[in-house]
Amino acid sequence: MDDKCLHVAMYPWFGMGHLTPYLCLANKLAAAGHKVSYFMPTKTIPRFGHFNLHPDLITFIPVTVPHVEGLPLGTETTANVPHPMHSHLMTAMDLTLPFIEATLRKIKPHFVLYDFPHWLPSVARPLGIKCIHYCVLRPAAVGYMSDYGRELVNDKWTEEELLKPPRGFPCSSIRLYPFECRGMVAAFNSEYGKGMLLAQRLSIAFTASDAIAFNTCVEMEGPYCEFLEKAFGRPLILGGPVLPEPPTTALEEGWASWLEGFKRKTVIYCSLGSEIVLEKDQFQELVLGLELTGLPFLAALKPPVGAMSVEEALPQGFEERNKGKGLVHGRWSPQVQILGHPSVGCFATHCGAGSMTEGMVSECQLVLIPYVGDQGMNARLMARDLKIGVEVGRGEEDGTLTKEAVCKAIKAVMDDSKFAKEVKENHSKLRAVLLREGLEDFYIGEFVKKLYGLLHGVGQ
Repeated sequence: MDDKCLHVAMYPWFGMGHLTPYLCLANKLAAAGHKVSYFMPTKTIPRFGHFNLHPDLITFIPVTVPHVEGLPLGTETTANVPHPMHSHLMTAMDLTLPFIEATLRKIKPHFVLYDFPHWLPSVARPLGIKCIHYCVLRPAAVGYMSDYGRELVNDKWTEEELLKPPRGFPCSSIRLYPFECRGMVAAFNSEYGKGMLLAQRLSIAFTASDAIAFNTCVEMEGPYCEFLEKAFGRPLILGGPVLPEPPTTALEEGWASWLEGFKRKTVIYCSLGSEIVLEKDQFQELVLGLELTGLPFLAALKPPVGAMSVEEALPQGFEERNKGKGLVHGRWSPQVQILGHPSVGCFATHCGAGSMTEGMVSECQLVLIPYVGDQGMNARLMARDLKIGVEVGRGEEDGTLTKEAVCKAIKAVMDDSKFAKEVKENHSKLRAVLLREGLEDFYIGEFVKKLYGLLHGVGQ
């Protein structure tokens, strides 16, 4: 191997929101001439094969996910099981340690990038491999959720503690609502993998690393990055926005022909990602809110709790009333291509990190409907700090969503008001920054420079 060519191994959590951004970074590194060995569940590899833009430099290493009691046979990713079973899947991932260690010993990469498998540094470092915690969450969210400067009782999180940011957190509008705090505290204090709380796992994963990496840029989250470098006492490496690759295929004829029946920038596209499953009443409030706008809409949603299909869960008479102007389906949809269609003018999103980036570089107005984890903080970063979208109002105590609130938020950015124009202008400015020629190349170049520095003991 060329002395200037780095060899980077990757082993992210078995969730689509983790696997995908790791592959995006792999493509950027490979485009710069570096080799990537990507550990991925065996049956999941075919789903990602066509996203590998550099098969000569990016190698998928199949991982057999052990069966764990409580998981359906053949489970490989979070897309296969509901959230309560994720802890069992984490246990299965932990059981791959011997295979990962043996393979790392064989392939001898310079670095391994990881997130949830907190044990990776303990097996990689004795082999002379540097360990980078590559976090798919936003620095703003990670900073708010950090235990730096907090007073935890017996290392346990409380709702009161999460209602306020940690000491030293940048001046910001980012805060959590009571219902979000309850959900987050329950998650942090619950077992995630056998014998380990989620908060403990994440703390070890961050602090055991040689450096921490994010796919963001100082132009968007500079103060939060500075805070994190101080909080974790580790070098911070920024990969830039790591934007989605331009689609290599056209939008399927079925989607394209349906969208072409509407005027430019009038269609609402609503998607809550691959894992959000709503209660039936909240599912119905959401789709009724889309209907209430009077605008055409396309919603990609999973069937709600207790329903076998999206169609059976729709409100009575909904399909008939919206025939020809509104479509709700439960299938996967090509989000980047849909957001790029001239008829689509609004993106209602759950604010997952990947969707957040795709929304920011689109020309669509952004409506934010966060549900779990970091999504609330992402929404406040976009709506309050950056002022590039509007968040749907919710019940602060119970998180209740109403059709009126959904409609109000969408109309706020889709009408001709001064507010809508200001949001659009702010979004356009940020989009121009993120798409600025040479920005991605600059950040990937700096990312690689910092890797070389770590390899040779510079700047540690």
